[in-house]
Amino acid sequence: MRILLVEDEESLRDLIQLNLEMEGYEVITASDGRKALKYSKEQHFDLMLLDVMLPEMDGFQLCEQIRLTNYEVPIIFLTAKDTPADRVAGLRKGADDYLTKPFNLEELLLRVNKLIQRTSRSPENVPEEFQFGGNKVNFATFEAIGVNGSFTLTKKEAMLLKLLTDRRNEVVSRQQILQSVWGYDVYPSTRTIDNFILSFRKYFEEDPKEPKYFFSVRGVGYKFVKSDG
Repeated sequence: MRILLVEDEESLRDLIQLNLEMEGYEVITASDGRKALKYSKEQHFDLMLLDVMLPEMDGFQLCEQIRLTNYEVPIIFLTAKDTPADRVAGLRKGADDYLTKPFNLEELLLRVNKLIQRTSRSPENVPEEFQFGGNKVNFATFEAIGVNGSFTLTKKEAMLLKLLTDRRNEVVSRQQILQSVWGYDVYPSTRTIDNFILSFRKYFEEDPKEPKYFFSVRGVGYKFVKSDG
């Protein structure tokens, strides 16, 4: 799980980062609002911790900008602004929680863990099988049926296919694919991901040269299109 920590006070930032990393989280830090906004657009995060009083762009403005394109990521404000009006303002900007300084580190970790568990919990009754056209994929066993019959996907193929089909009809950026499928252990080239898309076309497209389902969006990312049912 990846957390964006935005705090301009270096000693506090280092302390929070250390404790989060001890809990097993990957922590990316920023010391000002503009840098944090850039990170939020380029990378995937499972939770964000935002100070309110930041250089360049304050935490309230940052939260508003993030919420224009990302409604799902949990956001916690960490701030010395402790009046009821400040708390209400923060929640109205789109935050999920609001913790005033000084705070107890254990309480922060509990709140972080609770929010991540709540938002990352897989919905119940989600089918393991996915069908499109005459194709079928079982994401639990990696077994698939494509245009040439039955075969078995590799783990990476299944992970990428699951990501694309979960985000059907949306462009998934290369950064999101890196983080979700490769986990930053390996940095595949764009050609590597393109080769996966070419494989999917061979597996599932009636005419791989005229795809109906799998597309590369140059300079942006990759897209699975499903219009039927």
